[in-house]
Amino acid sequence: MSKRRLLSTGSPFEKTAGYSRAVVDGEWCFVSGTTGYDYANMTMPESVEEQTRNCLSTIERTLNDAGFSLPDVVRARYHVTDRAYVSKVFPILGQAFGDIRPAATMTICELNEPEMKIEIEVTALKRDRVN
Repeated sequence: MSKRRLLSTGSPFEKTAGYSRAVVDGEWCFVSGTTGYDYANMTMPESVEEQTRNCLSTIERTLNDAGFSLPDVVRARYHVTDRAYVSKVFPILGQAFGDIRPAATMTICELNEPEMKIEIEVTALKRDRVN
């Protein structure tokens, strides 16, 4: 039986809302929806591009802390608050995931706070690496 491990960024939101930044279960890592907060300063950048970069940075750091990396990502879900943001975030997502090409979905929706413009969730599966 695999051991479940919970990871945290130390964000106060995790305790308040009762979730983990990520859950590792066996060879799987499930990273919660991640918004564009700069967790070092607890600030939210204005632009969707900078928020996207922050999301990806937090996700990559979380995956690394869990013993995974971006190439392990097999599923990505993107949520943006405005259709106009799609063309702004696609190039940034392409830089991060262009060679990895996980199964992905993007939706246009409202997020928890008005300053949030994007949220990204990923699932990773640890696989043997071939060099």
